[in-house]
Amino acid sequence: MKRFCLWFTFCAVLLAGCKKLDQVPQDSATKDAVFGGEKGLELYANSFYDVLPTAGDTHRGDEMSDYGARSQAPDFLVAGVYSSRIDQGTNGWKWDKLRNINFFLENNINPKVPASVRLQYQGLARFFRAFFYFQKVKRYGDVPWINHTFKVDDPALYSARDSRTLVMDSVLADLDYAIANITRTTDNSKTLITNAVALAFKSRVCLYEGTYRKYHTESNLQQTAGKWLEEAANAAEKVMTTSGYALNTSGGTEQSYRQLFTSTAPVATEIMLSNVADANLALYNDANWYWTSATYGSRLSFTRTFVNTYLNIDGTPFTSKAGYQTMPFAEEVKGRDKRLQQTIRMGDYKRINSGTAEAAPPVFSYTYTGYQPIKWTLDDTKYDGGTLNINSICLLRYAEVLLNYAEAKAELGTFTDADWAKTIGALRQRAGITGGLSTKPSVADVYLQQNYFPGISDPSLLEIRRERGIELSLEGLRFDDIVRWKRGELMTKVWNGFYVPALDVPMDLNGDGKMDVCFYKTMPATTVTGVTYINVSATTSAGVNPQRLSNDTSGELTWLTTTTRVFEDKNYLYPIPEADRSLNPKLGQNPGW
Repeated sequence: MKRFCLWFTFCAVLLAGCKKLDQVPQDSATKDAVFGGEKGLELYANSFYDVLPTAGDTHRGDEMSDYGARSQAPDFLVAGVYSSRIDQGTNGWKWDKLRNINFFLENNINPKVPASVRLQYQGLARFFRAFFYFQKVKRYGDVPWINHTFKVDDPALYSARDSRTLVMDSVLADLDYAIANITRTTDNSKTLITNAVALAFKSRVCLYEGTYRKYHTESNLQQTAGKWLEEAANAAEKVMTTSGYALNTSGGTEQSYRQLFTSTAPVATEIMLSNVADANLALYNDANWYWTSATYGSRLSFTRTFVNTYLNIDGTPFTSKAGYQTMPFAEEVKGRDKRLQQTIRMGDYKRINSGTAEAAPPVFSYTYTGYQPIKWTLDDTKYDGGTLNINSICLLRYAEVLLNYAEAKAELGTFTDADWAKTIGALRQRAGITGGLSTKPSVADVYLQQNYFPGISDPSLLEIRRERGIELSLEGLRFDDIVRWKRGELMTKVWNGFYVPALDVPMDLNGDGKMDVCFYKTMPATTVTGVTYINVSATTSAGVNPQRLSNDTSGELTWLTTTTRVFEDKNYLYPIPEADRSLNPKLGQNPGW
């Protein structure tokens, strides 16, 4: 926000100065002022940061994911609802931010500015052009590659889309240029693009593209997947060996993970890029409002199928424990990976209400499954009623780099015990897990194969994907992962919740001796004070009841929305908007749309 205030002030001064007829024309004066000195370049470059996702986009980025049950199925997954006529918003087929970048690249040629300074800002501009195009390719596949500004009569405005190969090769070239020329190595604010950030982002881009090409055989690009995976591994390794970043361990196994998402200032050891709140500028985010309100957001909660992937504290699979299928909530969450208690309401979790700490089990005015997230929320209830949060929202962190490195190496078949120890082992150690930290596994996990990845037999790759889902949950990367792995059918999995042993029997969800929730078909004549009663009948006075038990009178909670989720091959890409195709028929349309 400070950067943008300076930028707008700067532009206002330039425009206000051009009043007399004998002065230099406004366009020339503006260009000279902007491109004739380092301060002008810096102020212009601040506008590039508008390409980055907002805090809200980030903390609700997994709103459409396989592991999240929500109030309604996303329109994108409902047959006959989503089409090329739907307005896709600011993240859709919009190109104004690209023109801003290209204009800078074309005009940053003033010899008054030392070449070394100009190269630094050229590198920054090309980083953001790569960022912009990566989002477009993920969404649409083939897109027009535009590396200059267009005039209104430029015939190239009506050209066809360029191939994914051309565009992604250009993205990689931009990232390599940025890495070679961005000289900034430190940023205490964690809001600026540094050399390490560019490398880390390159590892994300190249892992995505390498695995996309490997698993999407219809692209006919499998033979080039290895090159991208090598680039991902090399970029991640460079961050790991030269950047100075490390996993945060300052809060011990009980707090180090959640600190990353609730701290006001970004945790400097691990957070590489962040959207920072600033009370002095009244710059807040709405995380508490979104993640606690019964009406404001989507009421997203984790499914039991996903929660089952959290390991026991000794490093063994929870699903290897006898009777796990019928284990009540208060029991199943004990003795698990410490990230679970830092991600959902469970155990002795408390919230602050008017200065008093109070037990806070899952609340069924919000959650449909019982696995209610706390990852992005502050514990004080005073933040719940609006855009009031003061926690920073991380956009890129070192843990992802470790996961990018591990996955790229595993996909290449070069993943070693040493690689395991410094990536997956290190992440699990931070989470309090005690076993299996130094050597990669030799046996494939059957639960993961049956429920998530039937085509994967490599034990290490299965565990890396488990770890990625857990470590990066709710950070806006899950749908991208599902797309690149070509596992879209996961988006149609049952939205299941915790196990309910019987009807009409109140349950203590946090082990404090107080009953919290009771599931019924006929409301009991006598109710218990403080207990929330949930109707699981097939129908109610309002019609079909979406909240059921899997075995009718017992079993897993299930949430059955009124619309059926469908994932077809076409859903791996979004449609080109009809309005833009009308203006330029050469754009064509993505398959199935």
